[in-house]
Amino acid sequence: MIDVVLADDHPVVRAGLRAVVDGQPDMRVVHETPTAEDLIGWLDDGGRADVILLDLRFGDARLGGAAATGTIVRRHAVPVLVVTTYGTDADILAAIEAGATGYLLKDAPTEELARAIRSAAAGEVALGADVQRRLLGRMRTPGENLSARELEVLRLVAAGRSNDAIARELFVSVATVKSHLAHINTKLGTQSRTGAAATARERGML
Repeated sequence: MIDVVLADDHPVVRAGLRAVVDGQPDMRVVHETPTAEDLIGWLDDGGRADVILLDLRFGDARLGGAAATGTIVRRHAVPVLVVTTYGTDADILAAIEAGATGYLLKDAPTEELARAIRSAAAGEVALGADVQRRLLGRMRTPGENLSARELEVLRLVAAGRSNDAIARELFVSVATVKSHLAHINTKLGTQSRTGAAATARERGML
């Protein structure tokens, strides 16, 4: 029996995921929580699971899914399967680089979710069909791909941050931020930070 934990700030989503999991003959929900902080606290207190279904964002909570994934993998070595509505390059790369075993969008078919849980429990990578298409697209156009740090800089630009504010938030120099922006403009074929942010949105990177 695969023991599954649900972590999502929306009760309706958790109920839907529970229905899928409990409807399978070989898995069950053993715990659910509305925040990543509560999830990590439960694990630190001795909670055990074979797979964790984790959302990527938790409203106003301080700890997001990608950061939580890194902590969970580092402390407890439990497979984390991200199940979220966010399917941009930046979101996918952040989760995978943090150590997520898999990544699915919430509109994935029931069969795909159940199959991904079984794969994650077996230590295999489990990527949804939409996520696979995005990653394959990145591989086919390597010259246009932004690194995880470049995507992070661009996300802050899109949020309205100045270069000084980005430098403070990422603990780098303003010159480093400007260098990242120069590389971003070159890769995207844009000429300004606002143009780069707009183009990235159009291409589904942000």
